Amino acid sequence: MDSYRKAEPRRKALSRPGTEKASEGRWKDSHIGERKKLHLEENLEQPRRDSDRAAGMLQTRRDRDRAAGMQQTRSGRDRAAGMQQTRSDRSCGAGTRQPRCEDRCAATERENICSYAKKCGGCDYQGVPYKLQLQKKDAHIRYLLKDTVRRIHPIIGMETPLHYRCKVHAVFSHDRKGNPISGIYEKNSHVIVPMDSCMIEDEVCDRIIVSIRSLLKSFKIRTFDEDTGYGLLRHVLVRKGYATGEYLVVLVVADPIFPSRNNFVKALRKEHPEITSIVLNINDKSTSMVLGERNITLYGPGFIKDELCGHRFRISPNSFYQVNPAQTEILYRTAIRYAYLTGKEEVLDAYCGTGTIGIIASGQAGHVTGVELNREAVKDAISNARAEQLKNVDFICADAGEYLNQLTKAAEAEETEGGFNGRKAGRRKDPGVRLPDVIIMDPPRSGSTPQFIRAAASSGAKRIVYISCGPESLARDLDLFEELGYAAEEAQPVDLFPFTYHVETVVLMSRVEGK
Repeated sequence: MDSYRKAEPRRKALSRPGTEKASEGRWKDSHIGERKKLHLEENLEQPRRDSDRAAGMLQTRRDRDRAAGMQQTRSGRDRAAGMQQTRSDRSCGAGTRQPRCEDRCAATERENICSYAKKCGGCDYQGVPYKLQLQKKDAHIRYLLKDTVRRIHPIIGMETPLHYRCKVHAVFSHDRKGNPISGIYEKNSHVIVPMDSCMIEDEVCDRIIVSIRSLLKSFKIRTFDEDTGYGLLRHVLVRKGYATGEYLVVLVVADPIFPSRNNFVKALRKEHPEITSIVLNINDKSTSMVLGERNITLYGPGFIKDELCGHRFRISPNSFYQVNPAQTEILYRTAIRYAYLTGKEEVLDAYCGTGTIGIIASGQAGHVTGVELNREAVKDAISNARAEQLKNVDFICADAGEYLNQLTKAAEAEETEGGFNGRKAGRRKDPGVRLPDVIIMDPPRSGSTPQFIRAAASSGAKRIVYISCGPESLARDLDLFEELGYAAEEAQPVDLFPFTYHVETVVLMSRVEGK
């Protein structure tokens, strides 16, 4: 931990207003600086060394004795007297120091290392005790945000950090003998690691994927070959409704002609009656994208539903929905609490996806507008709001930054022509332009854009709640918000992705008066 205290203060990432061109040029990852990059690399490697020490694998008996302030253990004295212990003696505890509880726990976790860990690379913290994972994530967040955020709360972890992913994706191909295989890509490659189960994925989802693979030969369905472009089945995506227990299976194929589709559906549902919907997704392009744009429903409604924070949500194949609903409830409730809603505010839900945050906030806000670029997600959001019979929520398919710019310009024009204040028009009963009092933003891991951040600042919102899944991009974005007159009051990290270095963080920003 000393390395964090000795680290040099972070330099301001962006220039003062008036030098926007220079600011744009410094928006890349180089903004973080070599010191932070090195710190991140060390942060990923250190847990393994710490775990080894905790398990007693990197210390000799003499080192432990010396650390405990002992000059000679009983076994050492026995050896000095020419005595030796047999294995049976040691198993009975005769003359040996009993392992500490921490040592036993660390050793147990090390025994549970995933058998695919070395090839897969999906989990960065394999074999690392979960408490140590949380410590590392918490320390990394504090290192990145200590110069920007006034108060950082301790990270909130999971009670049971296994099989938490309710969205499971498998790549399909074949081996040299033509036998179908399924698994995930090896890290930073397109080499498939065949696997049947994963310690962080929902177990039923994994079993469904194995069943699909076993049915391929009998139905004469060929897996897709990326090199030749021949074959049919490319990927399988399985989504689970955490609260409802519903399962959606998405078969990603290169051609809409799926042989014996009805019989295939019957055979699959015979093995897994818990499946409530099966969709054929057409991806006939040479692309690294998993899903195509066209969906054909083979069974059920073509979507599943889940419950979150007391609301019910529709989840389609292309919709964004958090993969760890249990921790997502904690994340979203924190975000709503940070918004300090009184029932009168105009709220903008930027990057809204299927409208989860906006719909949850609607019960405490005057009006909510959700903005999302993905059309399928917007359709789900509108359907979710209608199903909940909400009258104070609207959803728009648009770029969030462009929408805010247009909104601000329209408000300024009305203020100039009609003489009324755009801020006051934010109430639902007013027919004019509604500028947001509160902005809740949940951008992708790469973070937001300078265009959106400037548009958000120009809107004059009193509070901005930033939900981040990328600590580095969060630190970068907070610097620009600070330049534009917003102070980061507090932050709450939440661990949605155990065994990986990813972590979600909610940050409350308030507008500084006079800026």
